[in-house]
Amino acid sequence: MERIEEVNPTLRAVGELNPDALHIARTLDLERSMGRVRGQDNIATKDKMNNTAGSYALLGAKASRESSVVIRLRDAGVVVLGKATMGEWAQCRSRKASSSHGWSAYGGQVLGAYYPQQDPSGSSSGSAVAVSIGLAVGSIGTETSGSIVNPAEKSNVVGIKPTLGLTSRDMVIPISLRQDTVGPIGRTVKDAAYMLSAIAGKDSFDNWTSTQPYETAPDYVKSCNHLGLRGARVGIPRNGIDFHLDDSTKPVMDAFETAIQTVRHAGARVIEEANFSSYDAPSFARNSSIVLDTDFVAGLSNYLSQLATNPNDIHALSDIARFTRFHGQEHYPDRDTYVWDRQLGRNITHESSESWTAYQANLFMGGEQGVVGALDRHKLDALIMPTFAAFHLPAIAGLPIVSVPLGFYPAQTALRMNLKKTLVSVAPNIPFGIAFVGRKWSEEKLISLAYAFEQRTMIRRQMRPYIRPTFELSDQLEPTVETPYKLKVQYRAPAMDRPKLVYEIMLKTISRLTSLRSWVRSIFSVNGSLL
Repeated sequence: MERIEEVNPTLRAVGELNPDALHIARTLDLERSMGRVRGQDNIATKDKMNNTAGSYALLGAKASRESSVVIRLRDAGVVVLGKATMGEWAQCRSRKASSSHGWSAYGGQVLGAYYPQQDPSGSSSGSAVAVSIGLAVGSIGTETSGSIVNPAEKSNVVGIKPTLGLTSRDMVIPISLRQDTVGPIGRTVKDAAYMLSAIAGKDSFDNWTSTQPYETAPDYVKSCNHLGLRGARVGIPRNGIDFHLDDSTKPVMDAFETAIQTVRHAGARVIEEANFSSYDAPSFARNSSIVLDTDFVAGLSNYLSQLATNPNDIHALSDIARFTRFHGQEHYPDRDTYVWDRQLGRNITHESSESWTAYQANLFMGGEQGVVGALDRHKLDALIMPTFAAFHLPAIAGLPIVSVPLGFYPAQTALRMNLKKTLVSVAPNIPFGIAFVGRKWSEEKLISLAYAFEQRTMIRRQMRPYIRPTFELSDQLEPTVETPYKLKVQYRAPAMDRPKLVYEIMLKTISRLTSLRSWVRSIFSVNGSLL
């Protein structure tokens, strides 16, 4: 909490702190002292806090029950530290020139931590920024089309967009029932895998989860394999990448070409020109607009109907639009309501034949004509793409993505502003990512590939944020270091330097070993983990 208070006035990554967080942490510590051990992360989600989607319209409203994902997190022993600031209504309010990623009336403007006034991407903006500077071990975001993986890449962290139906959307403010997913953001692939294992599974409140091919979701941490790329077949859909290139993407593509060689050297077979059979951008935009517009109107009304308290008497999108226009803190008309005006102007619903036809066209474009077709034709395990080009077709086909750090814009990069001219979208040191894309329910394979790439490159460590907290727990506590042989050594940081610590661990380890061969192995293991 001290770390949050130190940097949040600048970055505004955290919208609210959980007043129960310390009490929950003490309770879990007591359980551990009694022999009950649970996995622990700090996840931004609901406690006694508001659930507003960044709007004053829902301030003070209370849900009738806690979301299923939150219940799973609590059952896993998670301490919910706070709620991250997000792009208002998941960036589903204003046209791009009138909006900015990560801005909400209630939470303010989130900023990325790698350049002053950095565009954090959206809509899970605060979730990614908070993880990038260690305000939380991990966070939860939602993705309709890029809202987990894009902020993750811009904050130099890992984002997993799960298969549609792997995680429950129960009591999550929706955009589209046919595209929304809930997924983790972590500093590393393994951190994100831990969180995905906690939140995945079937839920009677979300019937899309009934399509899962297993009764109990896998332990995704077991997929973190250093040799995960060995023997894999990965493809590059060049036509799906080339469409998104512009004069700012050359550094990203240079890093991507280097990454391809890394993947090859790790033992994977890389298939060039594993192209999509069709990539019709105008059809994609038209059909996606119909699906998202009709889904949002219906899904939002359904969520609002389940509120236990509703102080602003909000029951439909028309109520939210009216509230926004007449509430000064919503910054209207500077931040317009173009998207809502379009949605409310349609004379169709999510159950209409036009909406269904658009949805089926999207499934075909993203699946057989797109990702799944490319995977099947070339007998591939996954596609690899720069993250900025990877999320569009998986969004409409409900397919999984794992994004990991790929690199950073070089020092000579010219600044580029967002369309509203308020945020820096391209600049030196701003991160970008590489995405591993697969079939439905292929998270285990994607995590294995992404982990192997991450461990070979360790790109996250190559650049530090320009702003980060100075408060460290190590200055307050006496941590315990555990060797691979379960020997625990306590030290006070920074009083004992690392060489002395390694020497002490080595001496204690040697006394437990019976052979010179094991001793040599232990030295490399201890040094590798600490230096």
